[in-house]
Parts: sequence; C-alpha cells; structure tokens
Amino acid sequence: MSEQRESGAGVEGAAEKAAADLAGFVAWFRQVTPYINAFRGKTFVLAFGGKAIAGPLAKTLAYDVNLLASLGIRLVLVHGARPQIEEELREKGLESRHHGGYRITDAATLDCVVDAVGSVYLEIEALLSQGLPNTPMAGSRIRVIGGNFITARPLGVLDGVDLQYSGMVRKVDAEGLKAQLQLGNIVLLSCQGASPTGEIFNLRMEEVAEAVAVALKADKLVFLTDSQGIRDKEGRLLDELTADAAQSMQDADWLSPDIRRGLPCAVRASRQGVGRAHLIGYAQDGALLQELFSREGIGTVISRESLERIREARADDIGALIALIEPLEAEGILVHRPRELLEREIEKFSIIEHDNMAVGCAALYDYGAGVAELACLAVDAAQRGWGYGEQLVERIQSRARAAGVSRLFVLTTRAVHWFIERGFHLEDIDSLPAQKRQMYNLQRRSKVLLKTL
Repeated sequence: MSEQRESGAGVEGAAEKAAADLAGFVAWFRQVTPYINAFRGKTFVLAFGGKAIAGPLAKTLAYDVNLLASLGIRLVLVHGARPQIEEELREKGLESRHHGGYRITDAATLDCVVDAVGSVYLEIEALLSQGLPNTPMAGSRIRVIGGNFITARPLGVLDGVDLQYSGMVRKVDAEGLKAQLQLGNIVLLSCQGASPTGEIFNLRMEEVAEAVAVALKADKLVFLTDSQGIRDKEGRLLDELTADAAQSMQDADWLSPDIRRGLPCAVRASRQGVGRAHLIGYAQDGALLQELFSREGIGTVISRESLERIREARADDIGALIALIEPLEAEGILVHRPRELLEREIEKFSIIEHDNMAVGCAALYDYGAGVAELACLAVDAAQRGWGYGEQLVERIQSRARAAGVSRLFVLTTRAVHWFIERGFHLEDIDSLPAQKRQMYNLQRRSKVLLKTL
C-alpha cells in the first residue's frame, strides 16, 4: 500500500509540474505577443564573427534566425571570419599583421581571406538550409541570397603603413537589398567587397554591418560578441546606454575585443537613424531571442536617446492603461475604472514607456483651491524595482505644481510606507476636499496621505 501511495503521489506531482509548465508557457507566449506584432515587417541587421560559427551554438543560432524570419522580420546577416583567416595564414606559414585595428592584407594574405570567408559563407548557407524533421527548422522555406551589394574602396596608407587590400565600405546597394528583403529572402553578406575596378578588399565585419544598417535605416543592429554585453569598470552589466554614454566608454581598456570593435559602430549607427543597436554574447544559447523578446533583455542596447520616456496619455493609450490597471483592480489594490471612464479622463493620466511599451501610469485629479489627488499609480508587475513608480510620482508632482496645486493627496490600502518614504504624511478623512469625502469608500478604509508641494 505504501508503494502505491508513493506511486500515486509521484503521478500527482508530475501532473502538477506539467500543469505549471504549461501555464508558464502560455504566460510567456502572451508576453512575447507584443514583440511579435511590433517586429513584423521590420528590418534587422545581425552581425557575428567567425567564432560564433566555429562555436558549439552555431546550429541553434541558425534555428533562431529561422524563427525570426518565420515571424516576418526582414533579416540581413553579416558574418566575419577572423579565426578562420588566422588558421589559413598558419597553414600557409604567413604572418598575421595588424595596424590601427585593421589587418595588413597583402596579396598572399588576401588569398587566405578569400578562402576563409568563402568557407564560412558556405557553412552558414548550409546551417540555414537545414530542414530535418523534429528540429526547429522542419518545414522551413528559407531562401538565402548573396550578391554584390557592397562596393569597397582601399583604406590606403595609415600612419605610414600601406594596408594594401584592406578596405572600407564605399557604397551599399540599399535598393537592391530592400528588393530582396521584400521578397522574404534573408540576405547574407560577408566581410569582403569589390571595388569598381574589380579588386577584392578585406573589410571589417562590424563596419559592413554598420554601413548596411544605416543605408537601410534598420530598426535594429545586433552584434553577437565575445561578451554578454558592455560592462562597467566593476564588471556590472549595463543593460542600456544612450549613444553619448556609450561613446564615452568605447576606449575603456576593460572591454572585450569584440565589444571594442563593435561599440563605435553601434554608436555611429544609432546616431544615423538605426532604431536600436544591441551587443549580446554568442556563447549563451538563445541569447538573441532573450534580448529581442523580453523587456529586460540579456545584453546591452544602445539608443540615440534614453529608452525611458514619460509623457501624457493619448486616446490610443486606453488599451495599455487597462492592461496596467486590471491586475491591480483584481487584487483590490485599485478601484475599478470602466473603459468609458478612462476614455473621458484620459487627459488626467501620464504614462511611462520603456522601449515604446507602456510600463506604468498615474493620474492627477485637480479639485481646485490648490488641492489635487495622485491616483491610479500602477507599474507592470514585471517592471517593478526599476524606479518607474517614483518617476511617475515626480511627473504628477510637476504637473500639479504647474497647475498651481500646493497640496497633493493620495488614497492607498497597501503602499502607505512607500508614500511616507517619498514625503507624504498620514492625515484623516476630514483633510480631503468635500467632493472627495462624499466619494470616500468606508468599506475599503483607504489611508489618506498628504504632501505639501
């Protein structure tokens, strides 16, 4: 009997775990839906070096690229081949020489570059052509297109050193690339380019990716690097930076080699119209998906301006407000506000956004005579702890001061100490304006807190 009971308990435990896993999957799928809708039809440039292709996660990277393409994202892939070039040079007994961050590419070195880049290109094509059953690429119909989309020119002589066949991007055939992307093709570009005279030049992968992203006005430029992202001097990961802040770090000696090469390109691209530049690690399975399809991400994102923005709400924000408020209404933390009421009072609300998604809201109700209410303060559960609530309180206080309000009050059942820590103090119901006293819900018994502005 004991064994039967243990067996039954084991079955029940397995069933509960399966149910929990399923619930987690459903919740995750719903959370990523806004990203799927936002990314469909957008253009991403994904850049990665030869280490990523030579590493153990090359196959799963191909799976993730396939997934992005399946979601309707227009993809340009730019690959490098530094370790493969080094291997070719060693096999032929040639010296690897560099100057100013560029490879000195003589004729013999160029032959090694052509062989190595061609080999990596074919390997990537093969990875993206998989279609075996029971794999994420089963049934996929990815078309990978290459071509002479990059026109190169020689770097010439740098500090008295002739770089010979090392070059830089002269022109990008943006219209040709857009035509292929509109057909649903993935464009695969290498770190090589030809000049109008027919000469081949060795290019830096990062500069090719930058030039392509700028020419296409890409929505995202993603660098897969040898580091999880950009770290500060103490080793802490910086999840987001403005272009100005990122530029101030690009010469830091603690940055990894890939970050030092990619960071200046990311900064320039973000200043020239590319929506976001991301730097993430290639050594973590699924890093690309985690960075793109979660609010917190996994690497570093660089934008021209801060990803956080507080603004006044508009009529088309009603859906976002409801999504923020409903969970707190269900818990009894906030009083229910029907959609019709939100539509009538939309001008009273402020919204804080992170990467164009609403993560918090608050409202200001002016009762006249210098008294107003801070109401409906709500922050998305997944975004708490980032200071969004405090920023919203500051915004409401600024709006109140501008409207001539000298006393700001709030009613709360759960966050008394949070407001006290931010300068509010407890008062009794009699301190409320007469109109608010008449509406006071004796069953909720909300605490009254007041702050003098």
